Amino acid sequence: MVDKNHDGIPDDVDPDHFRVAIFGSARLQDGDADYKNVYLLAHRLAELDIDVVTGGGPGLMEAANRGHKVGRKEHSGVHSFGLNIRLPREQYDNKFLDIKREFDVFSKRLDAFMLLSNVVVVAPGGVGTCLEFFYSWQLTQVKHTCKIPIILMGEMWHGLLKWIHDNPLKQGLLNKEDMNNIRCVNNWEEAATLIEEAYLVFKKAGSNACINLKAYGKRAQIDQIL
Repeated sequence: MVDKNHDGIPDDVDPDHFRVAIFGSARLQDGDADYKNVYLLAHRLAELDIDVVTGGGPGLMEAANRGHKVGRKEHSGVHSFGLNIRLPREQYDNKFLDIKREFDVFSKRLDAFMLLSNVVVVAPGGVGTCLEFFYSWQLTQVKHTCKIPIILMGEMWHGLLKWIHDNPLKQGLLNKEDMNNIRCVNNWEEAATLIEEAYLVFKKAGSNACINLKAYGKRAQIDQIL
């Protein structure tokens, strides 16, 4: 157990550091185009002194933590987080993590992702990745968290967004404003550009920046999660 400051935030978590959560499949391995895409994105984030937060396991989670570790400057002070979940298969810690947390249930793990993140990137994945996307989106929609950018990276998401536009949005089950923080990109370069823009806004805001550790922390009982 790490020591925590008076806000209930662990000492190894800087509340003012900019972080990007990267969600994606555990099944896509090195050699896959999506693995390379995530690796290169995380590599770029490390160069920008931005932390990454992943599920801590294999596949695209490993790609993000691995790319981040390779891309960081010496003594940069950035960290690669892994929020692992106990599962009967697929999930194990990858070897590129700086800070690890392990969870028994998905709900607390999802809350931890949102507490830590200033941007969410959703790479290709299955049920778990879709859950992470919709949970992140719902919390921003109902203003439980800051309205952080949610970036869908990869061609597979175009069909989902079209379905959302053609069905719930068209039927009035969503507001157009609910879509404002959802962006779809095809590759890591496009994702990196959006993240850099968000990072500049964050830095310019200074102490007035919206931070999920503060906006969502009390509601999610941060000291019981992190």
